[in-house]
Amino acid sequence: MTARPDGLPLSGITVVSLEQAVAAPFATRQLADLGARVIKVERPGEGDFARRYDTTVHGESSYFVWLNRSKESLTLDLKSAAGREVLERLLAGADVFVQNLAPGAAARMGLGAEALAERFPSLIACTVSGYGTSGPWADRKAYDLLVQCQTGLVSLTGNEHGAARAGVSVADIAAGMYAYSGILTALFTRATTGVARAVEVSLFEALAEWMGQPAYYTRFGGSQPPRVGTRHATIAPYGAFTAADGNDVLFSVQNEREWVALCERFLGRPALADDPRFATGSDRLAHREELDAIVAARFAELDSTTAGELLDEAGVANAGVNDIAGFLEHPVLSARDRWREVPIPGGARVPALLPPADLVGVDAHMGAVPAVGEHTERILAELGYGADAVARMRDEHAV
Repeated sequence: MTARPDGLPLSGITVVSLEQAVAAPFATRQLADLGARVIKVERPGEGDFARRYDTTVHGESSYFVWLNRSKESLTLDLKSAAGREVLERLLAGADVFVQNLAPGAAARMGLGAEALAERFPSLIACTVSGYGTSGPWADRKAYDLLVQCQTGLVSLTGNEHGAARAGVSVADIAAGMYAYSGILTALFTRATTGVARAVEVSLFEALAEWMGQPAYYTRFGGSQPPRVGTRHATIAPYGAFTAADGNDVLFSVQNEREWVALCERFLGRPALADDPRFATGSDRLAHREELDAIVAARFAELDSTTAGELLDEAGVANAGVNDIAGFLEHPVLSARDRWREVPIPGGARVPALLPPADLVGVDAHMGAVPAVGEHTERILAELGYGADAVARMRDEHAV
């Protein structure tokens, strides 16, 4: 078993997960960060298909390394009787079961939430699906970009030249976060009432929640927010501008005080604050092109460092536009000691960011990323299987 320090909030909690790709592994990794024992059930030989998304991290997938630290890997063929028996023994001693299998697959194997509740009344079952387990799209497969398209997110991203997907897997991440918080809520409910409640999260409904503001804007404004690149669809001035040295600086004016300060201390045009074209937030949005031209002309007179300093003096939030290399070297991450090293298969160690929610006096568990089936024999031994039984299951390709 992966060694984990004592005293973490979820120490003593066992999670069994039939997981793949991003959403469910993201949820369970966060449980592992808090000390839960997470047993990841994978296909014999090949494992989670996210292991083969790429080979950039010393031969391992960047997705898999990000999502699967601190877990144990058990390989099982769930189409075999022996594999199913092992899973049943695991679930009998588990607190949480998570799955994001293809639509209907869990139910066909008797692993739906209702069937599990009958066999294991104290088990919290969490289902992560594409569009929910009921309704007209329950049988449809769903991947991140498909959901970005269905929720309308892609119609907001990009610029006047065309649409663009969000640069990270936002639907998967949203679903993983809601599965994580849902499981924590269910664990609290079980601890306080004795009732184990199932959790269900869909990628579509998770990202639909994140679309709340543009949904209200569209429903009551008569048209949806425009696609505007780095500019804000409903606030102006807000966006990235190119300084004289060629570097981009993004800033945002959030209220009238900041607007007056921007005119006086950055633009050097205090009278502009009372210009009727820009008097209110709605006026500034309506005359965005004129306003952006004024702001762009001022940026063209300044290098990015000076522009940032003047915006700071005016009390206007701003930042340079980093690439990923710049993010990796960000002074906040180094000064706040946010990086730790974790082992990956093959013996290398790679940097990993601490979980973003700090609990005072608690150090997150930052354990190794497992190889496929690395913990199979140990877990089987814990379940009472002897060496001969394990060898027989291997011969039968059940594990």
